[in-house]
Amino acid sequence: MLLAIDVGNSHTVLGLFDGDDLMEHWRVGTEARRTADEWSVVLRGLVDASELHSVGDIDGIAMCCSVPTVQHEMREMFRRQFGDVPAVIVEPGVKTGIPVRMDNPKEVGSDRIINALAAVQLYGGPCVVVDFGTATTFDAVSVKGEYVGGAIAPGIDISVEALSQRGAQLHMVEIVKPRSVIAKNTTEALRSGIIFGFSGQVDGIVDRMAQDLTDDVDEVTVVATGGLAPLVVEECETVDVHEPWLTLVGLRLVFARNVG
Repeated sequence: MLLAIDVGNSHTVLGLFDGDDLMEHWRVGTEARRTADEWSVVLRGLVDASELHSVGDIDGIAMCCSVPTVQHEMREMFRRQFGDVPAVIVEPGVKTGIPVRMDNPKEVGSDRIINALAAVQLYGGPCVVVDFGTATTFDAVSVKGEYVGGAIAPGIDISVEALSQRGAQLHMVEIVKPRSVIAKNTTEALRSGIIFGFSGQVDGIVDRMAQDLTDDVDEVTVVATGGLAPLVVEECETVDVHEPWLTLVGLRLVFARNVG
């Protein structure tokens, strides 16, 4: 079994693969101060709670991480608990098969490269990956499978939190689709602005990227992923497919490239 771990700024997603099949998956909060021992307890608790699998079944590990302190503790946890298990941590020097055409390739988040790898493998290029996380990221991949750049916008949760803190008469609301874009109360107005505002942002940026990628925008496949994607993806006219476990699939692919 391959353990795939995607450590984001807000959440960490873990998955167990049996070959190409994702058998189990979990989402936990990313806690920067959590130690290697604590991560070990979390991991064992999740895996051992499964009726089908145990930690002893893990014979490979692949991880990408956006939080350096967590990566350090994860690396230590792998050393202590899985010393004889091959582990691939996506960082400079790891083979991904995705050429990065950026001014400074090292500054591109490893999860964004992994998403590009998975999208190209599943749908081919050109494509755009929209990842709804702490930030909403847009990643463009050429017809040749090259990572050619992207855009970063504030994420949904960050924007809602900032609005509630800075607006004296505004408050946090559950983010669900409103009855109408023209709201009749403050709660519905917030929901309308969030759902339709973010979906409009996605469509606008994706349209511009598609025009830069190719003369025929119909050739571009738009893939949505990330924990917050279900909130707005149905309202996005440009999104072709929703792949909630895109990063985990990419980690499986990069593990195969580096370990076999």
